[in-house]
Amino acid sequence: FVPRNTPLKNVVFRDLDLNFAVHPNSKDLISLKDDAAVKRALRNLLLYDHYEKPFHPEFGSNIRRTLFENFSSQTAIFLRSEIEQVIANYEPRVEVSSVDVISREDENRYEVTLKYFLVNSPSERITQIFLERLR
Repeated sequence: FVPRNTPLKNVVFRDLDLNFAVHPNSKDLISLKDDAAVKRALRNLLLYDHYEKPFHPEFGSNIRRTLFENFSSQTAIFLRSEIEQVIANYEPRVEVSSVDVISREDENRYEVTLKYFLVNSPSERITQIFLERLR
């Protein structure tokens, strides 16, 4: 998490790899950098529910509750707006250019394609996330 008032143009974004792999030479935990770190953070942000993160009940989104609604264009529109709002609120390293939500009714999931820019990089990034009904 980076505070909103921090200049981010020349910052290298780092995050721990949740596999907790150890570097063979330095014996330190391997970290994710820049694009990989931000992709992981976006995925975690979208898949967290409110009240799931200790001491930050406001963090995350309630996207999973929407996955049990009927497949419709209104549900896809709601998911898109929820994703845009969550990223705008909690991910200052990203400027979203578009969010596409495609319902895959026969597979019981939504395909989310995010197109975004890192604030320290001029090139556009694309990532896909599949939102599925899991119990």
